[in-house]
Amino acid sequence: MRFLLFLSCFCVFFGMAQKKQKNNQKNYDLLDAKMDQMPIELNQSIDSIGSYINKNFATESEKIRAVFYWTAKTISYDVENMFEVKFDESLSDRIERTFITRKGVCFDYSNIFNVLAVKAGIKCFVIAGYTKSNRINIDNLPHSWNAARIDNKWYLFDSTWGSGYFVNQVFIRKINNNWFKIDPELMIMSHMPFDYLWQFLNNPINNQEFMEGVYSGEQKPMFDFEKEIVRYESIPKVQQLFEVSQRIEKGGLKNQHISQAFIHAKTAWKNEEQKEKGRKFNEIVTNSNEAVKQLNEFLRYKNRKFQPKLSDDEIKKKIQAPRDLLAQCNEALSEFDNEENSSNKENIENLKKSISNVLENADENVQFVNAYLAKPELARKEMFNKPFVRKPNTVK
Repeated sequence: MRFLLFLSCFCVFFGMAQKKQKNNQKNYDLLDAKMDQMPIELNQSIDSIGSYINKNFATESEKIRAVFYWTAKTISYDVENMFEVKFDESLSDRIERTFITRKGVCFDYSNIFNVLAVKAGIKCFVIAGYTKSNRINIDNLPHSWNAARIDNKWYLFDSTWGSGYFVNQVFIRKINNNWFKIDPELMIMSHMPFDYLWQFLNNPINNQEFMEGVYSGEQKPMFDFEKEIVRYESIPKVQQLFEVSQRIEKGGLKNQHISQAFIHAKTAWKNEEQKEKGRKFNEIVTNSNEAVKQLNEFLRYKNRKFQPKLSDDEIKKKIQAPRDLLAQCNEALSEFDNEENSSNKENIENLKKSISNVLENADENVQFVNAYLAKPELARKEMFNKPFVRKPNTVK
């Protein structure tokens, strides 16, 4: 069963008692005004907005400001549907819906932000986690925000909290720059990623420390998050998901948000593992069919008594290539030895038998070719006029 978890989060818009960053409001006003000057027709697609940002903003800092401002100014918090979950909706469809309706929850804000940032040529991630209000109270729903690498340094952005606030369940838009380009050391006071990789700290805190607001002070091994992010991006998706689930569990399953995130991560890993196995199985089927095709080509050539004439090396390659490909397929199937699904297991066993039978035929013809090539030219023709006795298999 496919398990999906969409983060639908409550928008907490109060002023947090956190150290304020030095924001150049005058500079922001100039950049924001330039974004306001974007022609209306360009506001109809994400691609055209991204193109406008690239043409009119020079630096990464300017571009990410344009992304934040457009997202916070344009998307309204969808109070009425804040608890709605559409399991049959793909991420791309959800982003498109949010863009068209200009309404969404934190998951939608962060994904729109991410798409625009990537269009502007900025490395960006969507981060899932949970939050604290006033550094004390854990909020009732999970949350989603962004990280972007600006001028070779990671910063954090919460365009949901930066877009406005609630009054009697009515969304009031008011840009809050306290949630723009935040240092990780400040963001961790209110925002806790499920996966500690996205704290962007060399000494990440655990969930207990975040929830209590009391940091143990114990010495922890140095965590090189920069190096780990590079490695994370280089490994296969199935390995990424496995390690995410491990890090979430290691951080401590201290509340319902984290436990659900762990279940989601573990399920996503298992699903991806099955998809990867399916991809590998299909690849084996494709390769084994190609090997059979090559073997049949060799047999037709053999039936013509190796005419037209080829060199000894070409004749040997003509049988050795399909034989080796079959052996590779046979070896690759060993990865599926512990398959538990009965239907999959039956398909695997049938393929194993099929490959084994064809491989036996290929081995027999390899021996025939070796014997043929070992004879002098005049004696070779006789081999086509009498049955070939295969040498017994030996175990090495």
